Amino acid sequence: MQIRPVQDSDPPALAALLNEIIARGGTTAFETAFTAQAMADALLTGPTILCCFVAQDDDGSLHAFQTLMRSSALPDDIGDIATFARVDHTQKGIGTRLFAQTRTEAARQGLSAINATIRADNAGGLSFYSRVGFIDHDVVRAAPLADGTPVDRIGKRYPLT
Repeated sequence: MQIRPVQDSDPPALAALLNEIIARGGTTAFETAFTAQAMADALLTGPTILCCFVAQDDDGSLHAFQTLMRSSALPDDIGDIATFARVDHTQKGIGTRLFAQTRTEAARQGLSAINATIRADNAGGLSFYSRVGFIDHDVVRAAPLADGTPVDRIGKRYPLT
């Protein structure tokens, strides 16, 4: 498995990957499917993106990606991270390898910390971010999903300085 920066040819495959996660439900705050262009703009190469790395198999298929972006809800020196892995194809260590690249790039860009916001019902996401060193920072109680279902959001931070 190779970890590399996102490329211009990646949005269709990464949109399909994320859309499968969205369709399955229960782990991402995203609830509406992405087109390839919307995916590129919002999560891969748009103006708020600080960096994005993908995990590519030897056969060229993409299995996961991690993006770091600016958020108007955060100070300029804190990046907001999101990690997505192909449904039912997670491989141990891919997220950690992606985060090693993201962490290095975030430090290179002078960020002081990385923020992650995870749905409280996403046990895998909460476990992953804790395992790589994120510390609980904040809780937003009962943030409604599109259908009105309240779900807490857990904020975690990874200090870089």
